Amino acid sequence: MPLGKRIGQSSQSSLYKPAEANKLPNEAMLFQAEEPKYSFDDIILNCRTYDSIQDVLTIYEKRDLLFDKWGLGAAYKQQNRAGINLYGYPGTGKSMAAHAICKQLNRKILIVDYSQIESKYVGETAKNLVTMFNYAKQSHSVIFFDEADALLSKRVTNMSSSTDVSVNQTRSVLLVLINDYDDLILFATNFITNYDPAFMRRILAHVKFELPDEESRSKLWKMYIPQKMPNNADINILAAKYSGVSGSDISNAVLNASLRAARLSENIVQHSYFEEAIERIVKSKADNSDLGELVSRRTVSEEYVKEQLGGEIPR
Repeated sequence: MPLGKRIGQSSQSSLYKPAEANKLPNEAMLFQAEEPKYSFDDIILNCRTYDSIQDVLTIYEKRDLLFDKWGLGAAYKQQNRAGINLYGYPGTGKSMAAHAICKQLNRKILIVDYSQIESKYVGETAKNLVTMFNYAKQSHSVIFFDEADALLSKRVTNMSSSTDVSVNQTRSVLLVLINDYDDLILFATNFITNYDPAFMRRILAHVKFELPDEESRSKLWKMYIPQKMPNNADINILAAKYSGVSGSDISNAVLNASLRAARLSENIVQHSYFEEAIERIVKSKADNSDLGELVSRRTVSEEYVKEQLGGEIPR
C-alpha cells in the first residue's frame, strides 16, 4: 500500500503547507488526506479480527450509551480518542482494513509519508509531526501510520551520537502527540515486537491479522479470479492444498497464472498454472526464512569470534 501521494499529484488549493516549509525550501512538506479506497466488502477477514475492529468503532456509534447512560464519561474525558493497532503477517489486509475503517466512518484518511516527515535537520522531524497532527485535526481526517514501527520502535538507551538523541526526541514527541490527541489514529505493522512499550500502553486496541484459514482462502481465490476469466481452477483444491499463504500471495498467484496463459496464447488459464504460481510463492517465502536464519547465525558467529580474538576477523 503506498505511503501517500507525492507532491504535484493534486492542485495546490487542496494541499496544506506547514509553516516550517519556508525554513526548508528544498524539503517543503505537503500533507493531503484522501478518500479511502476500500470498504469491508473488499476484504476477507475472519470473524475474530472483524469483530475486534467493530468493537472499537462502537465508541463512535454508541456514544450516548457509553459515556452518558453508562457513566464512562466521568472517567474518559477524551471521548473521541481511540487508537487501533493492526498487526500481523504481511499481506493479510491491514492497510486495506485501515481504509475500510475510514470508509465506514465516512472520513478521509491521511496516510503518513515518512519521506515527508523525516528531516536531516535535527529537531525538524518532531516539528513536522506536530504540523501533521494539526492538519489532521483541521481536516477531520484519520491519521494512518503504515509500517508504524519505523517511527515507534524502542528508544535508544545507549545514546552515542546526535542522531540517537534526535531519534529519541522524535519518538518522545510522537508519544506525547498520540497521548494528547482526541481522535482516532490507526497503526499497522508486521513487527509488533519492535514497538516501544510506552506506545503499546497508549493504544486502545491491538487487532491481530492472522493468515487465512481454508475457508477464508477459498473466498480469496474466488474473489481474485475474475468471473470473466476463462479458467478450470479447482478452488477447493487450491484452498486446501496451500496453507500459510496470505491474500496478497493469492492475488499475486492469480496474476502470474494469467500471465503464463496470455504469454502462451492459450484460451484458458489452466488449474496447473495457479498451482505453479502459488508454489513458487510458497517456496520463495521458505527460502527467505531460511536465508534470514542463516544470516542471523552468521552474525552471531562472527561477533563471537571477534570477541575471542579481541579484534577484527581476518579476511
